[in-house]
Amino acid sequence: MTELKLPGLEYVYLLTGVLFIIGLKFLSSPARAKTGNLLAGIGMILAVVVTGLDLRIVTWTDIIIGAVIGVPIGYISARMVKMTAMPQMVALFNGAGGGAAALVSAGEFLRMQTSGTTSAAELVPLLLSLIIGAVSFAGSLIAFAKLQELMTGRPITYPGQQVVNALVVLAIVALAVMMLLGNANPALFIAIAVLAAVLGVVGVLPIGGADMPVVISLLNSFTGVAVAITGFVLNSTVLIISGTLVGASGTLLTMLMSKAMNRSLGNVLFGAFGAAPKGAAAAAATGGGTVRSASPEDVATLLAYSRNVIVVPGYGMAVAQAQHAVRELSAALEKRGVDVKFAIHPVAGRMPGHMNVLLAEANVPYSQLYEMDQINPEFEHTDVALVIGANDVTNPAARNVANSPIYGMPILDVDKSANIIVLKRSMNPGFAGIDNPLYENPKTMMLFGDAKDSVSKLAAGVATA
Repeated sequence: MTELKLPGLEYVYLLTGVLFIIGLKFLSSPARAKTGNLLAGIGMILAVVVTGLDLRIVTWTDIIIGAVIGVPIGYISARMVKMTAMPQMVALFNGAGGGAAALVSAGEFLRMQTSGTTSAAELVPLLLSLIIGAVSFAGSLIAFAKLQELMTGRPITYPGQQVVNALVVLAIVALAVMMLLGNANPALFIAIAVLAAVLGVVGVLPIGGADMPVVISLLNSFTGVAVAITGFVLNSTVLIISGTLVGASGTLLTMLMSKAMNRSLGNVLFGAFGAAPKGAAAAAATGGGTVRSASPEDVATLLAYSRNVIVVPGYGMAVAQAQHAVRELSAALEKRGVDVKFAIHPVAGRMPGHMNVLLAEANVPYSQLYEMDQINPEFEHTDVALVIGANDVTNPAARNVANSPIYGMPILDVDKSANIIVLKRSMNPGFAGIDNPLYENPKTMMLFGDAKDSVSKLAAGVATA
């Protein structure tokens, strides 16, 4: 391979890595997230330009063709996608990254075949990039299909599933060993790619929609690792840095989200969480109590004359696209001197930070957003907890029903508030598939209907109360 033709390009690669790191650091704060995205975007632009000047890679013609095809697709998709569909887009973009890593691995393998320089040392990173990238690509497509409701969001299981998964893994390992021992032919390479894609599919199928935030985060880390390994294949510093950052941050986020649900990663991947509960586990979640419903006028009056209100958003708010109506309600309450805060559960929604993204889009001040550990002590001093489409993350069964699927998962302590208002379309359970005894709590009133419509009525009622 030819070395860099222009001096100083390696320092620009270093600058892109610094911008990626600073951008990632800024993303840890909602107030600086936009700046972080901008810095990381500048770094990516520099990386693309420098890659074009690096004559070892490809010609400008190839880059321009790729940009002409890819840029409009990415731009139009990002502009047109609804915020409620952002988890699906994240899954697709993540899958594209994994697929790209696998394709680069395939291209390098063909180049080695042509030059006749294939060796075990070169094959190891190629195969790792291929396997991890293909798993991420196929798994992300299944995650997209579940989130987009192109298929059921419930776990898809069958007898002997773990055995089948284990056999697929063993087949991949066996074929990889054969290639490393000197039988490096394209047929084996293609077989490994196909089996890796199958592993991605069968690995995500038994995971329910409630666990999609963890799955997306895990697959994101897989893509990062695949990209970093591809960096070693291509001797690209910027790919190694960016891939390592994505892989490391995705892994940490996966661990944090698993901890937020008080479940191991193994339980998320192999526990079929979200399957229809059976027997005692299903019955134990309900107490056979009475569910009280309320009118928008009654709820608006209660909110208007409260001292403090904690809003608990969930996936139902996202589905109804009610975030802007929620902002209007918050503003109406604040005009009356009501203290309004938002309680954000780490796994509320269908992707990491889903609720934060929606509320930020509606211009809810960052200072009003509180994480679970910060807000939980305040519920017992709160006049009204307003739950908008959040189910499993408010379910008291997680604390006191030992045979519940969500037992041990940290929840938002809305049941400790003086009054609880729950906005839901119906009494259907959440993705965990169990009933919520919170709805039978004597302090709870249910406001049934579309969340956006209900919140708009509450905002109008508060304004005229």
